[in-house]
This record gives sequence, structure tokens and C-alpha cells, in this order.
Amino acid sequence: MKGSRYDVVVQGAGMVGLALAVAVARSGARTALVDRVPAQQWRGGEVRQRVSALNVASERWLRRLGVWDAITDVRAGRFEAVSAEDGEGGARVRFEAADVGEPHLGHIVENELVCAMLARAAEQAGVDRFAPAAVEQWRPAGQALELGLSDGRRFATRLLVGADGASSAIREQAGIHARRADYGQEAVVATVTTGARHDGVARQRFLRGGPVAFLPLADGRCSIVWSLPRSEAETVTSLGDEAFIAMLAEAAGDLVGGIEASGPRARFSLARLHAERYVGERLALVGDAAHVIHPLAGQGANLGLRDAATLADEVSAAVDRGGDPGGVARLRRFERRRRGDNLLMQIAMDAFHEAFTRHDPALVAARGFGFRLTERLAPVRRRFMRQAMGLAGELPLAMR
Repeated sequence: MKGSRYDVVVQGAGMVGLALAVAVARSGARTALVDRVPAQQWRGGEVRQRVSALNVASERWLRRLGVWDAITDVRAGRFEAVSAEDGEGGARVRFEAADVGEPHLGHIVENELVCAMLARAAEQAGVDRFAPAAVEQWRPAGQALELGLSDGRRFATRLLVGADGASSAIREQAGIHARRADYGQEAVVATVTTGARHDGVARQRFLRGGPVAFLPLADGRCSIVWSLPRSEAETVTSLGDEAFIAMLAEAAGDLVGGIEASGPRARFSLARLHAERYVGERLALVGDAAHVIHPLAGQGANLGLRDAATLADEVSAAVDRGGDPGGVARLRRFERRRRGDNLLMQIAMDAFHEAFTRHDPALVAARGFGFRLTERLAPVRRRFMRQAMGLAGELPLAMR
């Protein structure tokens, strides 16, 4: 431990918290990371069930943090196109990276792999890690917060960041209310072998119960994310392999040429969350601690990384000028830069979810019209793609 006073303390060693810790440490801020579990080394082996679709902006930032090449050297599923189908109306739309002059739209990566490489980078950047531990209390102490950890340690920081997920203890202890809504769905995840090659295309089919997505992995298989009503998700997860493969094949239609094999399954609940504030006195929230959206467009991790990059911009600017990284003006600027963008994406995902879980004939016809119109209008497709790639709107300096 370098001392008893830090510029930034981050609670939560997921992808977002680790990336933030690496970035601010490299800017010269004395940084600590607190997490409930010790750092895990990458063990290789079978593809993990939890994956993220990282867009081009996220890739660029991870490259600047020095971890992207290490990730792709292990495995990452590059995709150059996205194909979406309305399972009721049959309309389809396809988005191609070439349409916006890019070689690809993103990569499917295992969360555990990204975290392992970021943890290695954090150690190299001089980030102190306290784990297993959690921030249990804090109080103002001059131009800092004095923190008390669950393991008995005490130290001060000029900025405390909650990157500790949807059930954020930092958010709750700070008294920041979060608006929540349960979608009544769970996502079933697994790794499957499909009858047809994925050819670097991410495919999604919108069904009555929710969308099923086939995300291309580096080894030729696909990771599925199948959103279902909670009772159906429980049933699907408990099926034998043969019955599950048959049900998934029916849900996929002709999207992937059938299902040949499936690995173990898991499921997790889907809900919406948005914190009423992202900041408090010398405190900021990033990632799922601040906002959670439906996974149907795969944007959750990207929004969180964009939060982290934006906050890192503000901290770096303060450190460069000899200023206060936890100052109220810096934190409010971070909140202004991120809250609107996150809220708009949440509204858009809710609108998609609503549109595809209602089944009256007029709405099905309208969805089909929207798909066909988007397929025909290249400028509309390009706008959607640039948004999904993280290249639309204001970019944090780190992502440019």
C-alpha cells in the first residue's frame, strides 16, 4: 500500500471498474480498487457463458489501455454484420460494417477474459487492490472522504466511485434513489454449435416471448442470449440437452441452420434501472451502478465503459491542472455528459421491447414496415450502425 490517501478509490472490479482504475492510474492519480472477491487469473479452457458485444469505441479505448491485443490474442469473436428478423412478420434487416467504411462492427468477448487482462494492467499501473473487502462507511474529512473498509482498513480518498453493479452498495449507502422496473423476463445463456457457419454475423430473431440472439464466437460456435418470460426461462434451463436443442432450433427458425450441440445453460433476471443522480459529495456512479438496460441490443457494457472513459477524462484533466478530481464542478460535468446519452438508450431499448412483446396485427404490420424501410434506406442504416458502434455523439477523449 502506497499510503493512506488516494485520489480515486473504485469499488467494483468488473469490466467497468477495472477499466476506470487503469485509466485514472495512468493519468497520474493515486488509485485503489476495492472488491468483494480476490483478483482471478485467466485460466483458459472452455468459453464462459457470460459474454459482451464490445463495439468499436470500446475496443479503441481498451487498446489505449494496453489490453485489447492481449484479449484478441486469446480469443474474441469478430462480427462484420448484424442480421435481425421479426419472427412473427418475417421482415428482416441487415447491417454491414462496410456500409460505414469500417472493417467490423465489434467483437464478442468473454467478460472474465476482459477482466483478467484489465486486472493485469491495473497491477502494472500501480493500482492498489483490497480484496476481499468492501467500503462499509465514509465521512467527509476536509477535501476528502475518510473510508472504513470491511477488513478494518481506513484511508482517505478525494473521489469514491461506485462501479459495483446493479445492487450497488455505494449507491445505497449514498442514499441515491434508483428507479427500477422488472421486465418479467430472464435471459438464458449458453454456448451452442449451429448447423451453418456464423461467418462473422450476429443474428437476432424477435419472438413473442422475447428475442433470441446468436453471437459469433472465435471458435466458430455461437453464444446465445434468449430472453423469455420468467416461468419459460426456468423450464428451458431445466430441460435435457436434446429437448433444449429442439426448442432452441424451433425458436431460431432458419436463422442459423439448426442447432447441433449445446453447452451448459444459465439464466439471469432482466430489469431496468436508472439512478436519479450519478454523483454526490466526492462520489460518482458508473456502469450498472448508475443504469441497467435490456440486453436486446448488447449495449450495456459499452455504455458502462463510456461512463468510465468520460469520468477518466474529468479526473485526468483535474490531475493535469493540479486540481481536485472529486470537485463538484468535475463531477457535475461528468453527469451532464453521460446521463442524457444513457437515458436515451434506455428509452430506445424499452421502446423496442414494448414493440416486440405486443402482438396485435397492426403493430406487427408496423414493425414489418419499419424493418423493410430500414433495409432500403442506407442513410438510416448507417445512422443506426454508428450509434451501435459508439461513434455517434460526443466521445470521451480517450475513445477518439
